[in-house]
Amino acid sequence: MDANTPLIEFSKVDINNGDSLVIANLDFTLNKGDFVYLTGKVGSGKTSILRSFTAENRVSNGSARVGRFNLIGIKRKQIPYLRRTLGVVFQDFQLLMDRSVHDNLEFVLRSTGWKESRAIESRIEEVLEMVSLSSKAHKMPHQLSGGEQQRVAIARALLNEPEVILADEPTGNLDNETAAGIMELLTGINRETGTAIVMVTHNTALLSKYPGRVFVCKDCSCHELSDEQDIIDLDF
Repeated sequence: MDANTPLIEFSKVDINNGDSLVIANLDFTLNKGDFVYLTGKVGSGKTSILRSFTAENRVSNGSARVGRFNLIGIKRKQIPYLRRTLGVVFQDFQLLMDRSVHDNLEFVLRSTGWKESRAIESRIEEVLEMVSLSSKAHKMPHQLSGGEQQRVAIARALLNEPEVILADEPTGNLDNETAAGIMELLTGINRETGTAIVMVTHNTALLSKYPGRVFVCKDCSCHELSDEQDIIDLDF
């Protein structure tokens, strides 16, 4: 794609969860280097939007594109290839608890087509260094703190050098100090690599401390805020 082409582009799109309309008439554009928050009350459709980007939730009407993939009527066989272009970070980490940090990362690389062992080892070392966990490769997930487990999840999301990371409440299960460390890590990745990040959160305190574009979901719609005072006045 051309460098100026948006990474994600939705125009007048409806998002459905099963048979239920969750978000109507969504306009959303994500460019390289953007840091975007999706915020709103519980059940307002934030995560449904994130899941629409990975083709978990069905989209209809308008136009919807993620990278080179047209999501309107996307074929089932295309979806795994779409998802390989995105890094995803979950609130509950979703690590494989029966294998080490290293083996969690190796599993993802081999599952996405990596075959050369030296290249695999090199990439694992690179991403663990990026998240300051170089000394933890041999640890099992249960031996790590919550913040360390989330750092492994971020390392996993970085493995295939995605242009976009989707983070669903990545600080939701963490105390304030640990959450701040995760936010510093994500904003640093965004700033230093140009990786665009779309983050779901209901923590409005983050929006002022770590500025980015803000979309608010409410009453079956989601719109970008343009006024800083509107961000300050948010209250869920």
